[in-house]
Parts: sequence; C-alpha cells; structure tokens
Amino acid sequence: MNSKAKLGISAAILIGVIVSSNTGFDWSVLSGQISNTIQSNDGGSDLQSDTLNIGYFPNVNLAQAIIGIGTGNISKSITESIEDRNFTINARAFNSGPSMVDALYSGRIDVAYIGPNNIIDGFILSGADGLRIISGVSSGGTSFVVRNESGIESVNDLGGKKFATPQLGNTQDVALRKYLVDSGYNTIDNGGNVTIVALKPGDIISQFQNKEIDGAWVPEPITTILEQQSNAKILVDERDLWPDGKFVTGNIIVRTDYLRDNPDVIKRLLEAHVDETLWINEKLLKTDDNSPDENKVSTLVMAFNNGLKNLTGKTFPDNQLSEALSRIEFTNDPLSDSLLKITDLTYQFGFIKKGSGWNDEFQELYDLTLLNEVLSEKGLQAINK
Repeated sequence: MNSKAKLGISAAILIGVIVSSNTGFDWSVLSGQISNTIQSNDGGSDLQSDTLNIGYFPNVNLAQAIIGIGTGNISKSITESIEDRNFTINARAFNSGPSMVDALYSGRIDVAYIGPNNIIDGFILSGADGLRIISGVSSGGTSFVVRNESGIESVNDLGGKKFATPQLGNTQDVALRKYLVDSGYNTIDNGGNVTIVALKPGDIISQFQNKEIDGAWVPEPITTILEQQSNAKILVDERDLWPDGKFVTGNIIVRTDYLRDNPDVIKRLLEAHVDETLWINEKLLKTDDNSPDENKVSTLVMAFNNGLKNLTGKTFPDNQLSEALSRIEFTNDPLSDSLLKITDLTYQFGFIKKGSGWNDEFQELYDLTLLNEVLSEKGLQAINK
C-alpha cells in the first residue's frame, strides 16, 4: 500500500514519547501547542525532489539534529553538494510521536529523527512497507530516579511505592515494568503492590517535588533536573541492564519512496549526520584521568543551546545540559538488536500485538547501505544490521 494512503488510519497508532524537559523550559514546546518550522511547506516529495523535509523532536538525545539543523550545518552540507538542483531543506519540530509518524505517511516530511516507540508505531501501521531505518542517533540516557526521602535504598525497598513514567507503554514504562518483574514485584493491576502512573514531564517534576511519587523512570534531562532540583538520586542507570550498556533511544528513519527516488540527498544527509556524531563524541571524550574536558563540553553545550534557541527560542541551563549529555552515547549504529528486544518486551506487557513473522519483517525496516558507504568513505567501520 502507498504510504500516503494511510493518513486516515495513522491517528490510531499507539504511543509517542517526548523525552526532553526542563522546569525552566517552555512546556508548550513539548505539549503539542507549537511547532517550529524553517522554510516549512506542506508538500511531500516527487521523483527527484528539490526539497528535503526533516522532522525532529527538540530533545537532548537527538543532539545531532538540534546542532546540525539549528546551526545550518545539515542544510549547508546537502545544498552545497547537490549541484544540479535548486535544493531546499525544510525542518519542523514535532511535539508527539503520532503527529510525526502521521506527517511521514502523509508526505509532509520525508525523514525524521525519532525514538524507538515511534518506529514501532510506524511498523504497526504499515509493516516494513513505508519506512526505512537508515542510521542510529543515540543510546542510553534513561534512569530510575528515586526521592532521597522515599526510604528506597535498594531494590528491596520498592514494595508499596508509587512511580511515574512519561507515558503508558513507552520505552521507560516498559523498562520499569521489566525491572520490577525481574526484581520480584508486580503492579497493583497485576496483583502486586507497586503503582505506576503515566505523567507528562512537567508533572513528573512537580509531583516529585511535592512528594506525591516516590520515583520515576525517565530520560534525560529529566533525570538531571530531578537530581539537581528535587533531592533525587539514581537507583538504576538503564545502561547497566543492557549488553555493553547500549540500547537505542534515537534513530533516523526515511520514507521508502523518498529513499528510492533521492538516494543522493539521503547520502548527503548521512554524511552531515556522521560528521555531527563525530564532532559531538570528540567533545564528550574523556581525558586520561577519565574526567570530561570541561572546555570541550562547554563548546558542545553552547552549540546545542545555540541550535535549540534558533529552532525553538529556548535553551537549557548549561549545568543541566552538560550532565545530561554525559549520560548519552551518540552513535551511528541503530542498535537493531535492542530495538527488537524492546518490541518483545512491549508485547509481553500487552501494549502491542505481534503476528507470526513479526521479527523477520521488522528486520526489513533496516537499510544501512548508504550509511555504510559514508562510513567507508570516511575510513570508519561499517555497521552490520
């Protein structure tokens, strides 16, 4: 089925998590009340398109997009290398996963920096037909944070407590449920004594401060905000629960028809993305004594906030942003094994249904051909699907 024909049913997709938050941040950015557009239009792409419409979330774990789009690096990289077309880059900030997936299927955007749940939503909507995962973006950056006054000192103290996640059935919600079950607990709705509530990021912070919840499984920078402003501590860094500490929190996806018709454009995008990833990781590289280089981190924080301000008019406090970025790994690897594991867990907890052949078909979402061409040309190691 043509992906654009699915606009009418895309509103039925399950969930979309917004992972960026800040008590000093304009919550309308994250609550569906605004969208920021650079040279925006509503048109999709035709054969050999003269535009690339990029969707993104204004989130810390998608730093390559914030810096690359906000500073103009991505636009410059693409437009300067496509010589036979008068090319335009359009960029739009989204506030929810469903609206972004809807925009992909209706042709309003061609490519997106997106989270794992939104990819699952898209797959449920169309199978492996309409979208392709073409690169990784980020790994890590989520933690189980508890109030210091909650009486929780270890996993043995979770019974009878109340915890929050950003959304029912999202990756943090599923991770918390998995951790509880593995630790011998169950939620109240399953006969146990642990309560899980779904709250917006701002409500998680306010209820944490008002002692209405005992903890939360949240992404950055909420973890850092709670640590710095709400007397919180990290009980579990989710990286410790995954092989090699790696699990997907961001990927780049593209409409299959756009990839087919405009491989040169997508390759230029990936070149810019890989360059941004290398630059970010160089700034986060630790010194010989395993400490961050404060000058380099400051340069990264400035670049991110400059990009974010250009895109949304807002910034994060430097100390929050530097701490949040330090807990995220920025990678070109889409970490396909971890995304498949996430779909398995989401299914186990009853948030999605899986038919026969799901895993094999899900793997068809990945097309790393152009990414590996770019990596090879830059002397970097190729990535296996």
